[in-house]
Amino acid sequence: MTHLEPGDKAPDFSAKDHNGNDISLSTFKGKKLVLYFYPKDDTPGCTAEACSFRDEYTQLREQGFEILGVSADDEKKHNKFADKYDLPFPLIPDTDKQIINAYGVWGLKKFMGREYDGIHRETFVIDENGKIDQVIKKVKSKEAAKQILDLYA
Repeated sequence: MTHLEPGDKAPDFSAKDHNGNDISLSTFKGKKLVLYFYPKDDTPGCTAEACSFRDEYTQLREQGFEILGVSADDEKKHNKFADKYDLPFPLIPDTDKQIINAYGVWGLKKFMGREYDGIHRETFVIDENGKIDQVIKKVKSKEAAKQILDLYA
């Protein structure tokens, strides 16, 4: 689980999104950013989470939020996932886990009695000045966007 807390400066990053566009934290300066980390494209929980953000995308944008998803999947998998579910926001293929590690979401997980290292499903809301405003550690996949909207209602 992450060591970052509200009020901390968000770790800077620079990467290419799934469409090959350069993207960094500074891209979102002056805007509120929902930066969400998820384990794997096209799995039930991750699909539900992405579709939650897709379905509430207009409302989130109306409230001034930009959305950015990050996982360790490669560009090809992200493209297929984004196309399949008509995702209107960028995904970052963080195959070298630089952003994942900077935000502290890589670590020991347990599933069905098995322990392994992986990405913890966590969401960060970053304010217009690059500071972390909220950290959601218990993301409800099907209600991920609603969790953000409820925080800022």
